[in-house]
Amino acid sequence: MLKHGLSIAAAITLALAIFSIIRMQPMTAKSAPPVAPPSPPTSAKSIGAVGLVESRSENVAISVPVPGLIMHIYVSAGERVHRGAKLFSLDDRDLQAELALRHSTLEVAKARLERLRQSPRKEEIPPVEAKVREAQVALEDAQVQLNVIEKVKDRRAIREEDLLRRRLTVNAAQSRLEQAQAELALLKAGAWQPDVEVARSQIAEAQSQVARVEADLQRLVITAPIDGEILQCKAHVGEYAASGTLAQPLILLGDTSQLYVRADVDEEDAWRVRSGAAATGSLRGNSQQSLALRFVRAEPYVIPKKNLTGDNTERVDTRVLQVIFALPGGARAHPGQQMDVFISEGQRGR
Repeated sequence: MLKHGLSIAAAITLALAIFSIIRMQPMTAKSAPPVAPPSPPTSAKSIGAVGLVESRSENVAISVPVPGLIMHIYVSAGERVHRGAKLFSLDDRDLQAELALRHSTLEVAKARLERLRQSPRKEEIPPVEAKVREAQVALEDAQVQLNVIEKVKDRRAIREEDLLRRRLTVNAAQSRLEQAQAELALLKAGAWQPDVEVARSQIAEAQSQVARVEADLQRLVITAPIDGEILQCKAHVGEYAASGTLAQPLILLGDTSQLYVRADVDEEDAWRVRSGAAATGSLRGNSQQSLALRFVRAEPYVIPKKNLTGDNTERVDTRVLQVIFALPGGARAHPGQQMDVFISEGQRGR
């Protein structure tokens, strides 16, 4: 009896262990996904690709030619702007002060040239003419004194030294007269042409300095390079704007009058893509709506893959051929959205 009892207890224990193990197994329940995954068209073979919606002009990242402090912002996200419209401006106080200095230098140069053109002043001529008359009178007086001493017949009555002195006096008076006459002629001749040319060159140099400062001022006002929509505005008054390529652009601008989708086709399937191929696409989260896409172009250069979806089976070490398609008008899409694109192998788009 004891032997049979042990066997029965062992069998019961084994059954309870098996039952416990079965109870502890995880239960898996099949559930439908919240959003149906995209499915390719069944009428033809297609190439799957992941696309990113962008503007027709591509996204233009606005930067600054020189670093500076942001003083004014003239636009906001979502606003449409025309080419040449002001976006924001940098601190220009130092350049404004320099511009005022350059304008002063220009005015001085212009005044110097005008003074040369107006010379001689009519008030300057009478004093010089008076000096000429004075020199003439002095010469006549010296000549009279010389004539008086030369008329003395008895040379013993005069000294030879006095005669020589009076002759030298006449020569000196003659030189002073010639000098006064030359000064009068120079004054009446007006400005010397080389001096005028020098003054004109100084004006041109001053104007160039003004133009340079004005050009620097214009560089501090950042304007829209194209007609488009402000997609992002990360610039703020009081922030320091650095020049060069930024991880976060100050302003993102694009022409959204026509939206494109840039589809990344893996390099293994790149050979299957034909120019003008028909394609369909669906926005992420709305796989039930399929949009007909129009082929625009394919980028000639195959680049490393950057647009990742997060799928566990996705390869990140591959290269992709970028194919651009145009979305139909009225599509409720936004730049930056992802799309699932299926490119037909056999058909060509219209």
